[in-house]
Parts: sequence; structure tokens; C-alpha cells
Amino acid sequence: MDIKRSILIVALAVVSYMMVLQWNQDYGQADLPTQNVTVNSTPNSADLPDTPVATTGNHDDIPSTNSEQLKPDTSAIAKSNELIRVKTDVLDLAIDPRGGDVVQLTLPQYPRRQDRPDVPFQLFDNGGERIYLAQSGLIGSNAPDKSSGRALWNSAQKNYQLAEGQNELVVDLTLNEGGINYIKRFSFKRGLNPECSAKEQMLKKPGCIDPSSYQVDVKYLIDNQSSEAWSGSMFAQLKRDNSDDPSKTTATSTATYLGAAMATPESNYQKVSMKDIDKQPVKETVNGGWVAWLQHYFVTAWIPDQNNSNVIQTRKDSQGNYIVGYTSPSVSIAAGSKGEIGATLYAGPKIQKHLGSLAPGLELTVDYGILWFIAQPIFWLLEHIHSLLGNWGWSIIVLTCIIKLIFFPLSAASYKSMARMRAVAPKMAALKEQFGDDRQKMSQGMMELYKKEKINPLGGCLPILVQMPVFLALYWVLLESVEMRQAPWMFWITDLSIKDPFFILPIIMGASMFIQQQLNPTPPDPMQAKVMKMMPIIFTFFFLWFPAGLVMYWVVNNCLSIAQQWYITRKIEAATKAANPA
Repeated sequence: MDIKRSILIVALAVVSYMMVLQWNQDYGQADLPTQNVTVNSTPNSADLPDTPVATTGNHDDIPSTNSEQLKPDTSAIAKSNELIRVKTDVLDLAIDPRGGDVVQLTLPQYPRRQDRPDVPFQLFDNGGERIYLAQSGLIGSNAPDKSSGRALWNSAQKNYQLAEGQNELVVDLTLNEGGINYIKRFSFKRGLNPECSAKEQMLKKPGCIDPSSYQVDVKYLIDNQSSEAWSGSMFAQLKRDNSDDPSKTTATSTATYLGAAMATPESNYQKVSMKDIDKQPVKETVNGGWVAWLQHYFVTAWIPDQNNSNVIQTRKDSQGNYIVGYTSPSVSIAAGSKGEIGATLYAGPKIQKHLGSLAPGLELTVDYGILWFIAQPIFWLLEHIHSLLGNWGWSIIVLTCIIKLIFFPLSAASYKSMARMRAVAPKMAALKEQFGDDRQKMSQGMMELYKKEKINPLGGCLPILVQMPVFLALYWVLLESVEMRQAPWMFWITDLSIKDPFFILPIIMGASMFIQQQLNPTPPDPMQAKVMKMMPIIFTFFFLWFPAGLVMYWVVNNCLSIAQQWYITRKIEAATKAANPA
């Protein structure tokens, strides 16, 4: 009968495992993006105007100034027939001549899915999967961008590409209006190091990709050939709808923060969620500052001149899109003079070192949560280990050994306490037999026994309690650090940032918990003993969808704990037998 029951349990476990694998295959992959369609502007329906010009005559996604006169925009009749395509080795984007906004942007070095390296991850989109744009312009009494319409820029060509051996690509859009010549200049940098192999570039080996290549310098060169002084301000903003984060890799992935962030006078890093914008728009004046939109692994940000006093604000347009942006101080250019206004657009991975160099507080967009003070040193150590080993999986294993070594004295004290409890188990059984159902006398007898044998009954919980903050901090490091995205270890683990595709590591983790449990003393309470027996099964189920790198940490930690606990238990049991030979 026992053999039949065992066979049924094993068969049920195998069937359950196969069903989970099939579910993961059917629903565990992120959908590929739909094919983008170039959206052409029309006289009454351009990309930037949120309401038809004929109906309201107002573009409510463009910040206004007190001096601005709302007048008809005669250039609204013009039509931007084609987007301007720009391609570097790390960016592939499209600029709409109507306003000169970046309306599409993909990252060729970051595939959407690991099994489809030919499909790049898409940040900016203008109607394919979502609305997500980087807008910028000039506003003022005689500036080209009005609430009644955006400027239509001209370009010498429709396609630009960074040539082989070329380190910088400059794209100029031109406009002449009212005797004033404007140039909107986009400057791009080469990102890939030609000395690195294709594999090293794919694995994002340090030094193989220059993170500054994900920033675009945007400048307005203004040549005032009119008879009057020109005055205006630059605005730059990120506009996004409320669609889901496309960085989610599986249907069960943990949601990270999706929303706006900015530098304010009170804080270098303040998150402003969509709900916050719904409740109360923000408008602050800050020295320097920055505005950003965060999602899993990637960030887009506008960084203005850090020497200026800029107005940071959030709002919502008539179509329900969320906007976070800034407006620079007004600039005056005398007749016959020239001037310029500029900012930096960053659109790419959350690389802490580089983001921190762009503006104070921007590196905090790599958000490790409330345990950041633990997570930051862990990432620093992990990054240094990786610089030596070149593999994030082995780096996590070495990091686990280092953490275990740091907590070794604490763990040893705890395991000694548990070993003593295991050694006095016969005496505990004798007490239970002696006092029977008299719980009060039983408790008194146990306390006296603990005191005599110098046992701390709570000592076994201490290592877990101490390690939990480290475990949670490492969880956020593995979840939030873009360096872990699609980082392989070996064999079937090709991405440490997502769950084990075959759930082998969680099963090994559950088995290691079971083995470790056998080394612990049996709880005196029968109900507690049953609960403890269920813990490996419960934890295995929870860990099925945890990042493989995190499960690897727990497996290695358990194996080291088993070795340490086994050694201490055998040593104490031998000493107990020697002291009590009878």
C-alpha cells in the first residue's frame, strides 16, 4: 500500500511539473511589439496637437507663457509627410518634422526578447503599442511653437546614419520665420568599442559600450536677422499614456515603478506617479534639476542647463496622456545677434555611474526601495566581482560565499544552539512523558532545561531574521539592475533576471531546505512540526517565479548552511556523548 501511494505521489509530482512547464511555455513569454506605422500629420490632426485645430485652436500639451499671444498658425496647413530617420550603433529613432520631436526610438543593443535578438526594445512609440514621446520646442511672444500650432522644420535629407569610423553624427533641422533663422541640432555619439568582439558587446562587457552614446544633445541655434529683439524659452517634456510597462518579461513578473520622477528644491529625487498627477499637478522652480520617466530597466530624462533656474512641472493633456517637463528661463536675443539654448535627452538603460554624472540624483532612478542602503553596497561588490570573473552567475555565487563568511560567527552561534536542542531531545521527551498534558509544568521544566544546558530557543531564528534584509536587498538588485537583464550563467540559465525556465533551481532549493530541516531539532508542538515540514514545499512554490539569480543565491546559501550546521551538530553531539557515556 505504501509503495502504491509513493508511486501515485511521484506520478502526481511529475504531471504537475509538466503542466507548469507547459503553462510557462504558453504564457511566460513577453509578446513581441506590433509593427510600427509611420503616423503622418494632417492639417487638423498632427501628432502633437491633442485637439483638432479647427475645433479649439489650442494645443494643450504645449506649455504657455504669459507673454504669448495666441494667433493662428499659418504653418498648420503644411504637412509632415515623412519622419526623419536617424540610426547610430546604439539608437534607432525617428524625428517628426512637425515640432522636431523624437516620436520613435528603439535600442538595438537591448533585444525585446532573448530568443529574438533581431527585435530591439522600443522606448518611444507614437501609436504602435503606446504613446511615448520626447518633445521640445521654443515658446514665447515671437517663438516658433505656439499653443495654436507647432513649427514645421525642414531637413536636408530624410535618413541619417552613423558611418563606419564616424564618432559623431549631427542632424540639423532648419526653420526661417519672421526674419529669424533657427537650427534645431541633434548630436549623437558612437557607442560601441570596435576593439570589443560582438560577443563582448552583446554581454555588455564594461568598456564595450559607452553609456554617453544614449544621450542626445539638443540645441537651438537662433540667428535673429529681424529688426526686433527675440525672446523665448525652451521647453522639454516627456509625454506618455497610461499603458503597461513593456519591460515586463513574463506574465508573472513583479511590477516595478512606472511613472515620472524629478529633482525638486526639497529633494534630488522625487517620484510622481500617474495617480499623483491625477490628484495634483506639480509646478516647482529648481536650480538645474531634471525630469524623467521611469520603467523597468530603462529611463528617459531631460537634463537642462544646470546653471539655470528652471520650472519643473507635471500635467495631463486632453487625451489623458501624462506629461512631465521643464521650461527654461526666458532668453533675449537682440536684432542682428545670435544665441543658443540647449538640453540633454537621455534615453536608454539605467546605468548608475553615468546617470549620476549627468545630474545630481538622476542615479537614484535605479530604485532599490527602502533597503537601498544595503542594496547599493551589494551591487558595488557584485559589480567588482563581475569585473574579475566576467559572468554574473558566478559573481552571485562568490557574493553569496562572501555574505556567508560575514555572517559566519552569527550563524555558528545559532547552529550551536540548535545542535544543543537536538542533543537534549531525549530529555525533552522525558519531560513530556513526565508532565503529560500539564502545559504549565511542561513549560517550566523546558525553561529550566534550557537554562541548565545554556540553550537559546530563539537562536535558530536569528540567522534567517538577519539575512532577510540582505535577501530582500539582493532581490531588488537583481530585479532593478539592467546589468542583470538577459545575463546568462550556464546550461539552461540564459537569463538570471527571470525565473528558471525549467524550475530546476527552485526544486533544488526546496530539497536543500528539506535536508537542512533534518538537521534541526523537531519542534515540541505537533502542529508546529507539521507546519515546518510543509515549509520546503511552500517555499519551492513561491520561488518558482523568482529571478533565477536570486534562487541561485538561496541555493548556495542553503548548501553552505548545511555544511556548517552538519559540522557543528556532529561536533556537539560527539561532545555530549563524551560527557554522558551512559
